[in-house]
Amino acid sequence: MGAAVDIKLKIKRKDSSDSPFYWEEFNVPFRKNMNVISALMEIQKNPVNAKGENVRSVAWEYNCLEEVCGACSMRINGKVRQACSTLVDRLEQPIQLEPMETFPVEKDLVVNRDRMFSALKKIKGWIPIDGTYALGAGPLISSDVQQEAYKYSTCMTCGCCLDACPNVNSGSPFIGPQALGQTKYFNMHPTGAQQKNDRLSVMIGEEGLANCGNSQNCVQVCPKEIPLTTAIAELNKDANKFALWGWLKR
Repeated sequence: MGAAVDIKLKIKRKDSSDSPFYWEEFNVPFRKNMNVISALMEIQKNPVNAKGENVRSVAWEYNCLEEVCGACSMRINGKVRQACSTLVDRLEQPIQLEPMETFPVEKDLVVNRDRMFSALKKIKGWIPIDGTYALGAGPLISSDVQQEAYKYSTCMTCGCCLDACPNVNSGSPFIGPQALGQTKYFNMHPTGAQQKNDRLSVMIGEEGLANCGNSQNCVQVCPKEIPLTTAIAELNKDANKFALWGWLKR
């Protein structure tokens, strides 16, 4: 960025869930190795826009600041990504910040990601236990399966894959790539596999694989590089077997 002393931000804002969007520009002092969250914090400390007007501070979400929680997902210069790991000196200015479009916007850059957590409930995204006391050693898992499962365990429920997927929208019942990846993950676990058929029932329904267009946008934007298209391909195979077996048992 050379000798630049200010970062120029153009932020898409919304005062409440039912108010219209508007754009507002800010200038914040540049620091070396500054990320987008740092720039937003500068606005929070001194909420004055580029016109010199005192305004309401920008609302956004963050927690871990190290790409673990997934809360700070937003569109940065048109691409959905994590604000905490995006350095400003690698971005074209003015840096344009927008909320994710797939989710209801509550305020400024804050969105409601409830649909992702509802999806985890639908696929039973957990490992069941029989009681609240120690049950002893669980079933053994091979190191190969552990290594494969670890990739899926890094999902942050950040929403990037849903925001990039053209099949996740108000006109489609598609549950989204995040839920498909987690279905693969929990079905790999020896105990979780006890509910495999329940999860595959969702996969063969209208919310499942039939509405995945295989655009592969999800893989391109996933901050954790989770092999979502691999999960989708393998789930297709398992779901087809499950559906065929169900048809033969009639």
